[in-house]
Amino acid sequence: MTDIFIEGGRTLVDGALVETSLRTSGRDIGALDAEQGRATLHIDATGLLVLPGIIDLHGDAFERQMMPRPGVDFPTDVALIDSDRQAIANGITTVFHGTTWSWEPGLRSAENARKLLDAIEALRPQLAADTRFHLRHETHNLEAEAEIIQWLTEGRIDLFAFNDHSNVKPKKRNQLAERTGLSLEAVNDMLDRIVARRPEVPPRSRGWPRPHARLISACSRMTTTARQCARSSAHWAPRSPNSRSM
Repeated sequence: MTDIFIEGGRTLVDGALVETSLRTSGRDIGALDAEQGRATLHIDATGLLVLPGIIDLHGDAFERQMMPRPGVDFPTDVALIDSDRQAIANGITTVFHGTTWSWEPGLRSAENARKLLDAIEALRPQLAADTRFHLRHETHNLEAEAEIIQWLTEGRIDLFAFNDHSNVKPKKRNQLAERTGLSLEAVNDMLDRIVARRPEVPPRSRGWPRPHARLISACSRMTTTARQCARSSAHWAPRSPNSRSM
């Protein structure tokens, strides 16, 4: 890996911007107030900020690459590569792609969640950013729990969240009908059936519905990848678009 010497910029160090030079050593900061030494790449950062790579813990901008407008779908691999280049160009070196497994067809369907997870795993060695899978599970989606628990057990999910969008306001119901191509009556009927079969949760309850107990247990056994990323965020170096994530 190329060692880099950066001078002339304002560098974020311990929460403050300071004028200093630095030299990287592999993936780590080798020295501050440094001389160029044996660094093979010299960068003049005059007028620029020198910052660690940004960690995006909750991103769904990749959906725009997958479906730039309603009815227009791009192949998942092409969309992920394009999203990866945009992330790197904006200083994001670790990205969690958040996909919702919901009742909706298209981008938030079970099929799309499976396709996205498979594509991330297959393309990860080629992507410049450290790319992770963030699954957002709708609380009504009880049929999906066995498969999700299997993903958790296999360590395929890097970040997991529970969503509850069943109480959809009228304006949102109209938007959902427009996005899915369903009639408003069909959307209302679908949501009403979801609410009717959803487990009841007492007001202000800190507990989860009993059907989710297995998922909660599986989540508790997961490695908290986000915490690992936060701990490693100090080990960074500016990178070219072709380099691997810090």
